[in-house]
Amino acid sequence: MSKRHASKYKIDRRMGENIWGRPKSSVNRRSYGPGQHGQRRKGKISDFGIQLRAKQKLKGYYGDVTEKQFKRTYQEASKMKGDTGQNLIGLLEQRLDMVVYRAKFAPTIFSARQIVSHGHIRVNGVKCNIASRRVRPGDIISLGNKAKEMALIAEAQALPEREVPDYVAQDSTDKVTFVRVPTLDEVPYPVKMEPNLVVEFYSR
Repeated sequence: MSKRHASKYKIDRRMGENIWGRPKSSVNRRSYGPGQHGQRRKGKISDFGIQLRAKQKLKGYYGDVTEKQFKRTYQEASKMKGDTGQNLIGLLEQRLDMVVYRAKFAPTIFSARQIVSHGHIRVNGVKCNIASRRVRPGDIISLGNKAKEMALIAEAQALPEREVPDYVAQDSTDKVTFVRVPTLDEVPYPVKMEPNLVVEFYSR
């Protein structure tokens, strides 16, 4: 399992946006970048810089996804029929840790990954601890018995800033069904994501 060694909220400040929509994000207090040079006036960003930021923002949103994993997902999306940007979003949203996060079984994508890796999640009744597992339409995602008593889960379900999206059907408080692969417009990003720029970045 990959691990983020730097503070995750530094991504927010580097991008100048609250990419997870969390109330305690430091960008709500300090909109400038981290470090001693964070308040310097920014110069004009090149086309490459704009594409790079779009890639960093999308990759950062999905938590501890490594560059190798993210690029492999892009390559898979580019081989599929249809729009590569839409395919990329669909593949990222099919990750098991992301479905757990969308179902409000975890307060953050980072805790969702941890809950999966600790064996608290069932896919069609079978325990799965692989966060990157691809969930298919019709798959049922549920909490294990121990997880149902966890304070972290109760905290996540009480969060007012997030709703369960339409493509994840809530069967009960501890079970959801992944209905369909979403399009970009259906994914409830707190900030604007631009997968078309990510495609441009990798196809240079």
